[in-house]
Amino acid sequence: MGKLLGCALKGAGILAAAELGASAYFYRRTMKRGNAKTDRTIKMAGTDWAQYFPLIEKKKEWMLEQPHEDVYIRSHDGLRLHSTYFKGREGRKIVICFHGYTSEGMSDYIGLSEYYLKRGFRMLLVDERAHGKSDGVYIGFGCLDRKDAQRWIRWAIEKIGEDCEIFLHGISMGGATVLMASGLNLPVQVKGIISDCGFTSPKEVFSHVLKTMYHIPAFPMIQIADKVNKERAGYGLDECNAAREVKKAQVPILLIHGDKDTFVPCSMCERIYENCAAPVKKKLIVKDAAHAESYYKDTKAYEEALDSFIGGI
Repeated sequence: MGKLLGCALKGAGILAAAELGASAYFYRRTMKRGNAKTDRTIKMAGTDWAQYFPLIEKKKEWMLEQPHEDVYIRSHDGLRLHSTYFKGREGRKIVICFHGYTSEGMSDYIGLSEYYLKRGFRMLLVDERAHGKSDGVYIGFGCLDRKDAQRWIRWAIEKIGEDCEIFLHGISMGGATVLMASGLNLPVQVKGIISDCGFTSPKEVFSHVLKTMYHIPAFPMIQIADKVNKERAGYGLDECNAAREVKKAQVPILLIHGDKDTFVPCSMCERIYENCAAPVKKKLIVKDAAHAESYYKDTKAYEEALDSFIGGI
């Protein structure tokens, strides 16, 4: 009996060590700058970007021809944050853009830059913390970045003036960022929020990925990662949830999602929409679009949704 108990305890110890090791590996490659790789994210998202490369290169060439400059500010916790500012026609409208996980501002808004700049918007393409030229070791997954968004909003007001009109546009992690920001006390200059394939919370999207792509249970890996992240990065993986934050939203919100998104399931968009208390809420589900593909899959529908949303405001 003692030998059996000893074997059981030894087996339990080995299993616990394996769980801890797997959790540490998952955490390092997901939450820390340098370990989170763009090529791995693209592969996991499953979007076939090769088909759009000629169009993207053409739009990128046009974008880089437009006058732009680097801007730096300080976050609430002392990080040096970077964005790229396009002055456009120097009107009073500006869109502040937030990119996806392991990307950067100048990558995710190549297509949309033409849409916004030709309609008289200024643009501020943010590098979220621990991405691009911004400081940071731990990725914020919207939970920390929403506070950085407040700083960028204040910069825009100081740059353009109190009569400016600000829109927030986010893609993927950036979409979660702007939706999480909707629950904050935003200045009156913020007129609307656009979220493209934003997730509810890091905890929920990680749990989904572990189950559907790695075929392993989220428990206890997520719980361990959550505890470690609270200690190191200063926030819990479900501390801020877009589906909860939109219940407090006081500005109009447009949600966009592809119905073939396997990385951030469209069901998250539906839940966010159902919970959304914004004075105006609209939704565009793009048929056959994978993760972050909606603009390129159906540019006409995407731009018409933006025209209707912004024009209505």
